[in-house]
Amino acid sequence: MENVLLIVLLLLALALVGVVLLQRSEGGGLGMGGGGGPAGQRAGATALTKLTWLFGIAFMAISLALTILAARDADGTSVMDRVGGQAPLADTAEPDALDTDALLPPPSDVDPDAPLVPRAD
Repeated sequence: MENVLLIVLLLLALALVGVVLLQRSEGGGLGMGGGGGPAGQRAGATALTKLTWLFGIAFMAISLALTILAARDADGTSVMDRVGGQAPLADTAEPDALDTDALLPPPSDVDPDAPLVPRAD
């Protein structure tokens, strides 16, 4: 039922956008747009205006119906309760000790021109 209403709502939204875009500009918005014309042109605009009102009312009614259906299906719990699972616990084990001596530069008694090969001691 909800899927059908969602599809109808999508179609109504597209139709509403199309009807609004088809309407003639009344002017006044940002100082541009259509000027005054003969009163006969106004008759076509009233049909589109009525269609816009019809689509708008239908859009609001279906949106309200979807809200009521969703509220009826809700069981009063939080969304986070329905997700399940728990937050991961913090790792309480101590990290491995770092060998900070390996980060230090070599002592000054080392010959800088000596090859970098490990000794076989």
